[in-house]
Amino acid sequence: MTAVVTTQQLLAFGLAAFIIIAIPGPSVLFVIGRALAYGRSVALLSVLGNSLGLLFVMALVALGLGPVVAESAVVFTTIKLVGAGYMVWLGIQAFRHRRAIRVDDVDWGDDSMRWQQAVRQGFVVGASNPKAFMMFAAVLPQFIEPSAGNVTAQMFVLGLLAFGIGLLSDGLWGFLAAQLRHWFNASPARGRALGTVGGVSMIGLGVGLALTGRPD
Repeated sequence: MTAVVTTQQLLAFGLAAFIIIAIPGPSVLFVIGRALAYGRSVALLSVLGNSLGLLFVMALVALGLGPVVAESAVVFTTIKLVGAGYMVWLGIQAFRHRRAIRVDDVDWGDDSMRWQQAVRQGFVVGASNPKAFMMFAAVLPQFIEPSAGNVTAQMFVLGLLAFGIGLLSDGLWGFLAAQLRHWFNASPARGRALGTVGGVSMIGLGVGLALTGRPD
């Protein structure tokens, strides 16, 4: 019985998803802010909600876009170029505004929040994160092999991989930020470094995706 996706697909998309998810963006900065303001428990609950929001976006895209990508090379090329261009634009913006990435303006006075609220707020951030739509609507289709059939199932499997990566990556950010509150706030240069790394990584990934072809 043929696997839904190949190991090569898993490794290639897993690397792309890790770069998109792990570099500083709305979700990462949200989780860091939760950790600094409320501590580890709220941060990890926020990560859970954020990852569920990511999963929601993935399901919507897979169900709606999968059949189209399977049939149309024109649609695939359009998605690829638009997604790559948008990724480069996000990278440029992240680099330009790297000085605005600060995590020292949080409220340290109240470390309480109900778990339902933490999960709900995380879900809203994840479901409304433009990087989520970019990853699943513009990047994910490029790692699909239409000739293997069952495109929607391929998108779900790879999407679940991204969900797992997001859960672990954001969870690590939240855990470390909770442990290193004072380190994050000690120097504005550390916030700028986050923006620089994120911007350059996003630009590089966007250029790389633009140069790739449709899988056979």
